[in-house]
Amino acid sequence: MVKQNIRTDKWQIIVTPPQKELLEKTICEFRCLVRCLVGVIYTHWSSIGLLDTRARIPAIEKLIHATAKNPHPKYQYFNSRFYKFPSYYRRGAIQFALGQVSSFVTRYREWQSGIRSQQKALPPRLNADCGAYPPLYKGQCIKFSEDLNSAEIKVFTGSDWEWITVGLTGHRQRHLNPINQRKSPYLIVSDQKCHLSVPFKIKLPKLKDTESVLSVDLGINTTATVSVVNFDGTVSYREFIHPGRDIDRRDKRLKRISSKARRTGKLYKGFCRGLYRKANNINREIGHKVSSRLIKIARQYGVKYIVFEHLKGWRPKGGKKRSTLKQRFHNWLHRRIACFTEMKWSEWGGKVVYVNPRGTSSYAYDGSGKLKRNKNNYELAMFANGKQYNCDLSASYNIGARFIYRLMSRNGSQDKHGKNSCLSPRSRVTLSILWSQPITIVEQDTTSSR
Repeated sequence: MVKQNIRTDKWQIIVTPPQKELLEKTICEFRCLVRCLVGVIYTHWSSIGLLDTRARIPAIEKLIHATAKNPHPKYQYFNSRFYKFPSYYRRGAIQFALGQVSSFVTRYREWQSGIRSQQKALPPRLNADCGAYPPLYKGQCIKFSEDLNSAEIKVFTGSDWEWITVGLTGHRQRHLNPINQRKSPYLIVSDQKCHLSVPFKIKLPKLKDTESVLSVDLGINTTATVSVVNFDGTVSYREFIHPGRDIDRRDKRLKRISSKARRTGKLYKGFCRGLYRKANNINREIGHKVSSRLIKIARQYGVKYIVFEHLKGWRPKGGKKRSTLKQRFHNWLHRRIACFTEMKWSEWGGKVVYVNPRGTSSYAYDGSGKLKRNKNNYELAMFANGKQYNCDLSASYNIGARFIYRLMSRNGSQDKHGKNSCLSPRSRVTLSILWSQPITIVEQDTTSSR
């Protein structure tokens, strides 16, 4: 059975200042309708909440919208205030308001039942003034051109609803695949830009099993150390991924924050908020660059599994006083890179799996035992047999070998779980173990390795 997933693209809208003003008026009018609907729905929730999901929207429209069969709705205000409001815009507003009221009622009942984050927690509030964006239904609210480089959008001019033509740019590759199904986009307008949030229903393919995996060791000195490890213990490819230019840009802003903190003394709320925001955006860009490179390598060598260490929830200890080690650990991208890679690689039909990180960096890949780090250069390691090697590269070999050994194991001793969410191997698996193991693949459920 082919799995399906939803992925969203951001298509930039090319507009003139008058067109952008019309888009802003459209969103403002849509949000005004949502605010009015929240009060109506909450007032009649005792009867609306008992209805089926499909029957709720017609029931609400009967209260606010006048038709030939319903000439006198209970709330006449909507006919005069929202005159000629498009039906699909109205139904989108009703759907959003239903979600707001349903969420509030559920949270308020939990609060009354005593399910609270704190004993003295205040009751939740019904927020009618929420940041809603209108959905654009095909043919009714938006009409795309054949080449998808332009679109007609129905907008509110202040007194009537008209169609305007805008340009579209920033497409990705999802719309080129005929298997992907494009859903109704959302109109997003900010102070600087306008774009369409276009969701796609994607059918995820299933890759065939291969005799190699892509193992990744995430570090601080080197962002990602990558190795393609074969089932017989040979290494087909290795690479160090470290976007130094972006890291320097991020560290420059973090250094400015620490410099201002020394001069300020007692820090206030929102201190250096702009610099923190820029540093976080650079970090996110680094995560996307590294994950995209991992996907490219995985596709080039035809692997199915990308293996990471299970580092979720890991909290490192800070360094010495006045050292930058705590700040460097705080900006470590071990989870962000893994999550980005999992989202992107699943779209290609691959799987991201995790192994127990204990011992992958402290044991040599050749089976000679524990290694010693160089005090002057922490990336350099000395094996017990006197060999010098890169510690991160050795760790990436062991990460791949640990997962391969679990697939090759017949008795499943490597898949026994304790109370911890990650694996609990009975021995320190290194790359040297694969050199003496027969290549016998036993397909197992890898989702439990998280």
